[in-house]
Amino acid sequence: MRSDLDKVIEKHDAAVAAGGVEIWIGAEPTFTLRTSEAPEWLSQALGGDKEDYALRMARELSLRHPGSVILRSVGRQYGGEERPRWSIGLFERRDGVAVWNGPPDPVFADPSTAQAGGAQRFREALARTFNQRRWQYRVYPVGNDTEQCLLVRTDGKGLDGFDADDPRLRRCSVHDEKTPDSGLSDSLADEGFFLFAVGEVECAPGITTVRVDLPACREVAGFLDCLAVLNQAASAAALPCLLIQGYPPPVDASVSWTTITPDPAVIEINQAPQPDLAHFQAAAGELYAVAGGLGLAPYRLQYNGTMSDSGGGGQFTVGGRTPASSPFFAAPWLLPRMVRYFNHHPALSYLFAPDYVGSASQSPRADEGVRDAFRELEVALWQLELREGVTPEFLWASLAPFLADPSGNSHRSELNIEKLWNAGLPLRGCLGLLEFRAFRMPHSPRRALAVALLLRSVVAMLAQHDRAQGLRDWGDELHDRFALPYYLRRDLGAVLADLERTGFGLNPSIAEELFDDTYRSRWSVDFAGCRLEIEQAIEFWPLVGDVASQERGGSRLVDSSTLRLQITLRRSGEDPVALDGWQLRSGDYDIPLMTEEEGELRLMGLRYRDFVPWRGLHPAIRPLGPVLLTLCHPDRGEALELSLHGWQPDGLPYNGLPGELDEAAQRRTERLRSRIVSYADLPPVKSPPEDALSGFSLDLRRL
Repeated sequence: MRSDLDKVIEKHDAAVAAGGVEIWIGAEPTFTLRTSEAPEWLSQALGGDKEDYALRMARELSLRHPGSVILRSVGRQYGGEERPRWSIGLFERRDGVAVWNGPPDPVFADPSTAQAGGAQRFREALARTFNQRRWQYRVYPVGNDTEQCLLVRTDGKGLDGFDADDPRLRRCSVHDEKTPDSGLSDSLADEGFFLFAVGEVECAPGITTVRVDLPACREVAGFLDCLAVLNQAASAAALPCLLIQGYPPPVDASVSWTTITPDPAVIEINQAPQPDLAHFQAAAGELYAVAGGLGLAPYRLQYNGTMSDSGGGGQFTVGGRTPASSPFFAAPWLLPRMVRYFNHHPALSYLFAPDYVGSASQSPRADEGVRDAFRELEVALWQLELREGVTPEFLWASLAPFLADPSGNSHRSELNIEKLWNAGLPLRGCLGLLEFRAFRMPHSPRRALAVALLLRSVVAMLAQHDRAQGLRDWGDELHDRFALPYYLRRDLGAVLADLERTGFGLNPSIAEELFDDTYRSRWSVDFAGCRLEIEQAIEFWPLVGDVASQERGGSRLVDSSTLRLQITLRRSGEDPVALDGWQLRSGDYDIPLMTEEEGELRLMGLRYRDFVPWRGLHPAIRPLGPVLLTLCHPDRGEALELSLHGWQPDGLPYNGLPGELDEAAQRRTERLRSRIVSYADLPPVKSPPEDALSGFSLDLRRL
């Protein structure tokens, strides 16, 4: 029986399909071992047991996908790293036909079945299989008795003209040498020669297995032929297991390729894109279930109860079945509309984002760069609007300079078009993909589904309707007004209203999920017919040093010592009072609250320094702790004094990390203390200096 959620998804998929534009959607979820404080689960990309967890995840996914094959390829490589990071992938056909039923990856190996000497049997079986297929081949020694390579042609041409002294026959594995800045390449494969390197490796203590390094294959059909040959030979050689590594496989609409890779503090899964939301839900639910079964989590719980994301991102990708059918090429006006729409709606940039946002973050907005670039972006969008027959090359070239961070890194952009049609990115630059990077890791599969539904709906809407004319110059409001969750939620409401008006409205349960800020720390207290609410807001942390000098590393140094809170005051209880005359103070300074909702709500942001970083800005500014607030009214004899602590209020140590969400929530609640004081004992109130006030926040650092 279909659930209500299934019906919501079915309705959404039908609405998108009716628009006539393919919108495939994928994701890049990240998971962490939240109970661990080892470096690889806090800040480092590699080391410890992270690869073991990735292998176990690949094993569980493989069991859920009979006929798939585990391939160990290469991942990213940053400056200072001697070799590329590992990448463990699951490759399968989308039509369900098995690509592999031979010996499994060593992650399934049993030490009792480990065998030495299997490489020779495997090479002999490979030779017989090549002969059966009439593939021309030669065997060359590599350097020891167990290592040999087989050079193969699959097109019927011979190998008589090939030089046996060609140094490429003894090339290193792509796993063992630095990846060139230009990306992976295989000059032998480019010439029609495919080099298979076969040897043995100890994949775990006491377990020796046969290893084969794959050449680069440009076409999926050719790669499937290679897998079939390996499958037949490995089975004939009676290998207990086979480690398949080397160049990554080619991918088209007929196959699915999901990879598991290391990133600082997390394991990242590059989830294969799905044709509709129903398939996306199934894939996302599976990943969360597998990760949870291994003890990995999509969030962390800090000692003080703060709920943070996994430590990595939670990006989403949109494209088509093939690069040519990408919605951004089928509807070339779509991407310019999206740039304008995201510019008009900061909620899409900040409300679902990780803690680090702004111009030097991993996902800067197009209008967070230098001033001149904003005006030039207007020109680029105007030019695209005038031009007929916009090609993928022209679309990418027109917008790539503006969808980048201040150093020109096109990977770090809220709307990342690095893989849209980028001929300078080998193998994977021309995929017709747009990546949404301004998204924290969703803390549940339902949250992931809700965000995916929102993004896919926005794309579908803009393919048919232009909802934002021109660019809006927000000026200082962008990092002031929209640092406060109240205004972000209101802006999200405007987005949902647009979707409703254009036939892509979201089900109330999905909208409720999107407005649920479970992860955001918040406190509330009732006093004399009023309710004071304190909520974690957004702070735009600056980079320490210049952007370009830190491009070589996998992470960058920022000053995260400044925090921002949103303070709201509203009427509450059975006997609510008018808000006129109520004052909120910080020390003896008045906090000038703004009026919203026709006087039914007052609010203001507060900025303060939480700690002194070892390297950061403003070395003379001392941290503020706790944050002291006083709620009072001159006609009342009593006032409410609040102290918000960043740690256990009595300075006591916590007994380890919170075990579960309830315990974390309890620790957060305990950090706010309140007491009733006499209004007569309060010091005279002072107005804050003008330079401490922006339009929407008071900077306590300047008091």
